[in-house]
Amino acid sequence: MLLTRLPASSIGAMLLVCFQVLSVNAEDITGRYDVGVHYDKAEVMIPMRDGVKLFTAIYTPKQRSEPYPILIYRTPYSIGNYGSETYPTAEAMAPSAEMVEDGYIFVYQDLRGTYKSEGNFEITRVNREPQDGPLATDESTDAYDTIDWLIDNIDGHSGRVGQWGISYSGWTTVQGMIDAHPALKASSPQASPSDMFIGDDWHHNGAFRLTYAFAWLNFAAQDREAPTEEAPEQFSYGTPWGYEFFLNAGPTSEMNKRFFKGRVPAWEDFIEHPNYDLFWQRRNMLQYMDNIDHPVLNVAGWFDAEDFYGPLSIYQEIEKRNPNNQSTFVSGPWRHGGWKRDDGSSLGGFKFGSKTAEYFKENVVTPFFAYHLKGEGDWDADEAIVFQTGANRWRHFDEWPPKEVKYKSLFLASNGALTFEKPLAISLYDEYVSDPKKPIPFTKDITVGWPGHTWMIEDQRFVSTRPDVLVYRSEILESDLTIAGPILANLFISSTGSDADFFVKLIDEFPGDIPESSVETASMAGQQMLVGVEVMRAKYRDNFEFPQPLKPGVVTPISFNIWDKFHTFKKGHRIMVQIHSSWFPAYDRNPQQFTDIYRATSDDYRTATQRIHRSKDAASNLVLPVLIGN
Repeated sequence: MLLTRLPASSIGAMLLVCFQVLSVNAEDITGRYDVGVHYDKAEVMIPMRDGVKLFTAIYTPKQRSEPYPILIYRTPYSIGNYGSETYPTAEAMAPSAEMVEDGYIFVYQDLRGTYKSEGNFEITRVNREPQDGPLATDESTDAYDTIDWLIDNIDGHSGRVGQWGISYSGWTTVQGMIDAHPALKASSPQASPSDMFIGDDWHHNGAFRLTYAFAWLNFAAQDREAPTEEAPEQFSYGTPWGYEFFLNAGPTSEMNKRFFKGRVPAWEDFIEHPNYDLFWQRRNMLQYMDNIDHPVLNVAGWFDAEDFYGPLSIYQEIEKRNPNNQSTFVSGPWRHGGWKRDDGSSLGGFKFGSKTAEYFKENVVTPFFAYHLKGEGDWDADEAIVFQTGANRWRHFDEWPPKEVKYKSLFLASNGALTFEKPLAISLYDEYVSDPKKPIPFTKDITVGWPGHTWMIEDQRFVSTRPDVLVYRSEILESDLTIAGPILANLFISSTGSDADFFVKLIDEFPGDIPESSVETASMAGQQMLVGVEVMRAKYRDNFEFPQPLKPGVVTPISFNIWDKFHTFKKGHRIMVQIHSSWFPAYDRNPQQFTDIYRATSDDYRTATQRIHRSKDAASNLVLPVLIGN
């Protein structure tokens, strides 16, 4: 076997807004498992079918008494630990530290065009088409060629390969499942996006996720002159308050030139493709989910601000197109990649009663790969392994959503009430004035990025008294109410403008006086826990490719999915719904007139009055998936 070793060098900087594998030197002062003692390391350049070579680190157990399966992680964020004598920790090296001790051949690779790999990086690279020819490449072929090289060029493997990854590396894991190499026997895409216009990183229902796109593209998509292990220079906002920065930033179409100095050409893709055209359609991964015939472990976090739609929709599409596939859906009370960031016992002050990340590692991901790659254990997972927030327990179901779910409509009512009774009155509505020059902040924290990735569970009292936020509350619950599955928002709106955004939040309102005997602490009293939220940009209400303006003053139905939740509203709590028309700068502002928002100038942003109708023939409501008998 020939393995080329490259010179030792420093590690690139960590990305602040996306998950990547953390790394430290081989000497572990905490006394934990020392990877460098138990594994040999080699660094190689693996050739792809078009001649481009990808930088790859291979960690092989020193103990060679048995063949080992190969586990691959492909990332644009730098594999780090460059140099033959530099090792990651066991915790960072695999889905769980236990897997490192069990013995696998671990493979880490810089994606094409990133860090020390050759070639050009294209964000969510489009999949090749049959007419492109035998040398055409995409992330699927790069994964295939990597596996093919590993099988032929390294010793001591069992011939069985797995792939895993979180966030963008989860997306590359999905790519590896497409036209998969025969040796690929198990995949675990975790927090992977699937469609960047409909529900993942860049957009939700066409609304542009401004803060995230700005930070991520600056870090991961800057042009480079040659392969390097150095992270790109980071942007200085000049203020700790992103709200202020983006409010004064000017038109989105000018940000690349003004702030990035043209170093981020991918920014122009957003400007040139404001609607769901072929550019975005070709990047929808769900259309490629045919012929997935090896087991897949799909992992999501209920409070993932970046990619919850992705893993859910990938799981659903695999199920639909491959009914015999052994696919499992897992979701816990986590932020983006939270099962690798911490122990999962709490998030944003909300406690879950156990170390949920440890449960996942010990009882889910470790036995999944052990069974499918090593033939060990008795993995026989249910269709869904999901954590029930509110009740704070893990549940297993043989389908998702559970068959015991009954869908019930929760209607907006007079005086800010919520009721399961449909209104009978005619021509009732609530209204608010939305001023895009004074948008509603998405977090109370002063930050230019994400506030610890906890804003998707944040207490919503900080906006509940604003006059441009409608608040509806149920009566105090006399018994627990559990939802398990997708939540549908059905709004009937009218506006004085020709476009608008509508955010709908589902909230668990804690009682103002929590008894000492309760498992909840006094600090939780009165909190408005964000359970789920989604936005619809009104011009896309009927078609994402061909937007249509609102007719001012005309009552218009708008329906959209808040996506799946598994949560118990406990006895003594209330169900709350908030509705508003901005959430800044997590999402860009809507000028509230029908226009190309990316090119809008300050004069284009206009105040509008938004009405939410709640009458007999225009009964705005949320359809809740109520779990019966559990």
